[in-house]
Amino acid sequence: MSITFDRNTWPYSSSKSSFGLCDKPSPSMEPAYLDEENGADWIAVIDNYYKCIAYFTGIDNQIPLLKENGKIDSRCDGVLSYNDVIIFVELKQRAQLGSDWIVDAELQLRTTITHFEASEYAEHFKIKKAYAANSEHPKFRTNQSQRMDRFYNDTGYIFRIENRITLY
Repeated sequence: MSITFDRNTWPYSSSKSSFGLCDKPSPSMEPAYLDEENGADWIAVIDNYYKCIAYFTGIDNQIPLLKENGKIDSRCDGVLSYNDVIIFVELKQRAQLGSDWIVDAELQLRTTITHFEASEYAEHFKIKKAYAANSEHPKFRTNQSQRMDRFYNDTGYIFRIENRITLY
């Protein structure tokens, strides 16, 4: 496949001050994409105050990540990168009480990060992040700071549960 973790092959880039990441609801087999025009479709909003060039590609339905048995592994929706920063993103559209969607998103992010860290591209990035973004702003009763701390301790990636990503 021509799409890899090499951002020079990724189909989307933007230097606009604000743009979004989108993913069509299941059962769509299309990969997640970057959008600069249709704010109503944005699941994650990217604030790009310095207007740096940000690159994006869908991973789910785009980059085949395989388990040892040859079957497709669980993957997050996409990856965003600028300068020496890489951000894996899981996009959800669920209006539910509780953290079930966060558990799903975290698993998909962890699996994708494991594959990425085994690739030659991982060493090119100094700052590594992961976001679970939900356009429906679900409510959860507990603070997720322990989950985010555990994720960082396990992976070395900063983990945030929010749908606004600020590029510095």
